[in-house]
Amino acid sequence: MKKIRKHIFFSGMVQGVGFRYRSYYAARQLGLTGWVRNLMDGRVEMEVQGDDAAIREMIDRIGSGWSVSIDQMESWELPPETDEREFRIRN
Repeated sequence: MKKIRKHIFFSGMVQGVGFRYRSYYAARQLGLTGWVRNLMDGRVEMEVQGDDAAIREMIDRIGSGWSVSIDQMESWELPPETDEREFRIRN
């Protein structure tokens, strides 16, 4: 299994709807590491690391909530971080 790391910006109805907590629990269940945080402009920023299929599954789970609406997602790959051990919510 090749690990990848993605930096993602989510736009839409992504703040005040449990997006970060859904991300946290999905990442933990899927064995992913990284972080997620709200931005002042209404977007959510995330770095997530793990198997590509697990990352896609995480994004599907986050976006399937009744209150969440992802209008746009901008992402690119970064080099994996070898010492990261968990997924966390940043302030």
